Order: sequence, then C-alpha cells, then structure tokens
Amino acid sequence: MTTIKRDIELLFEIGCFRFSKRTWQRFLNPDVANCAEHTLRVIWIALTIARHENKEINMEKLLKFALVHDKPESRTGDVDYLSRQYTKRDEEKGAVDMFNGTVHEDQIAAFIEYEKRECWEAKIVKDADNIDVELELVEQEWRGHTIGTLWNDDRKENVFPKLYTETAKILWEEIHKANPHDWHLNAQNRFKAGDWKK
Repeated sequence: MTTIKRDIELLFEIGCFRFSKRTWQRFLNPDVANCAEHTLRVIWIALTIARHENKEINMEKLLKFALVHDKPESRTGDVDYLSRQYTKRDEEKGAVDMFNGTVHEDQIAAFIEYEKRECWEAKIVKDADNIDVELELVEQEWRGHTIGTLWNDDRKENVFPKLYTETAKILWEEIHKANPHDWHLNAQNRFKAGDWKK
C-alpha cells in the first residue's frame, strides 16, 4: 500500500540526486555533470535517437527508462571504469528500496526491464547514456581538460561497437567534429540580429 509520506520521501530523495556526483569527476574534471544533470540530457538524447530511428517506439516507456536508468545510484553511488573493478553494487535493491511503497512502484519493473536491454526503448536509452558521456568529454576537452582525449581510443574500441542504433553511431561521430559553442554562436544573438550586427 502506498502512502503520501513515502511519496514525499521519494521526492526529497530525487531532489538530493543533484548532489550525487559521477565518480569520474575525480580525474581532474572540476565541472562534470552530476547524476541529475546527466539524467536530464540522457532523456533528451533518447528522445532524439528515438525520433531519428525508423522503429515503433513506445515513448512513454522510453521516458520511464530514461528517468530511472541511473536513479538507483541515489542509493548505490556511481562507479567509473576504475572503481568498478573494486566495487559491487546492488542497483536492483536500490530501485526496490527507493520506489517501494510509493505511487511509482512501477519504476522497479521499469528499471529491471531497462537493465535487460531486450526492447528498443531500453537499447535507445543505453545508447543515450553513452552518447551523453561523449558530449561531456568533448565539452571537457574544449575547457582544456584532456581526460577525454586519453580515453578516445579505448571508448571507440570498447563502447562504440556496443551502440545499438545507427543514429547513436552517427551522433558519436558527429559529436567529435562539433563545436560545443555553435548552439549559441549560430543562434539569434546580438552579433547577428541585435545592436552589434554589422
């Protein structure tokens, strides 16, 4: 039986997700997105991939998976490629303990289904999860942090082949050719349409 009290506890916990750091921040990256920021962009990447793919996608399911894909890290913490060698997490237990007794108990099943990667919605969200890392690494490189360049070959060899969708593969390649500032430099701005326009 669910209670409003448990729902409120969950909402506070979701609010605290912004304080959950991604562990690879310790590799001299002062400005890595926290877990909540990562989740937000994963949602948008998943929507982008889904709309480019020529597949029947259940968008509600896709959004549920994107929302919940890292949510147990609120309980387990994040692990990076190094700490993963020494740490064992029980994310399913984290999902159960987090959502049990709330009106969002269906998120437990959503998380378990997402982890199986059997449907296109789960595969797209996993691709979005990996694409967000590529975006972040390029952003870090433009800020002068070189960890991304050190990982490029390993990620291309080990992560790129595991992408499920053609759209994600195209995004991966194009991200590495892109300028992260183009979104505002090419937008309607003072230089193009405002008082500084020549």
